[in-house]
Amino acid sequence: MGRVRWERLFDDIEAQFAAQERLERDAEIAERTRAERGRITLGQRLLGSLGERVSAQVRGLGPVEAVVEECGQGWVVLAPDPRRLILVPTAALVSVSGLARPRSSSTIARRLSLGYALRAISRDRRPIAIYDVEANLTHGTIDEVGADYLVVSEHPLDEPRRAENVRATRVIPFAVIGAVASG
Repeated sequence: MGRVRWERLFDDIEAQFAAQERLERDAEIAERTRAERGRITLGQRLLGSLGERVSAQVRGLGPVEAVVEECGQGWVVLAPDPRRLILVPTAALVSVSGLARPRSSSTIARRLSLGYALRAISRDRRPIAIYDVEANLTHGTIDEVGADYLVVSEHPLDEPRRAENVRATRVIPFAVIGAVASG
């Protein structure tokens, strides 16, 4: 009879030990999962949502329902419709709904800076609308992109950038750009 009690005692101790090991393993997995998620950037989430429709709240512009067209380091291009693109610095994003889980991404796409994206727009010489984070609006053509600013020749969107149409030249720091819209 005593031997049976000892076996039950040892079985109970083994069960408790196994349960404790499971708890510790589950806690370690949960901590590793939290740590891994803690390394994911907004840019990676945006890159994982290429081609997906999202809802974004943009400082200076307001709500935007659009498809994530492209993104790089510190910026995303949203397409509310196929003819209209909006370049948004990620610092101007107040919130985004509908983002997919991040997936492995090209490091080249992630390294393309906001200046790179603005220079691409500048090369097209198309009129754009720039919304700053205070909701001020500037229409014109980007003439120059510096390290942390751009120069815009202000003119109406429906007129070409010609000397007689330019009203003023404005320097805008990247830090205050809410969105750059074409179309």
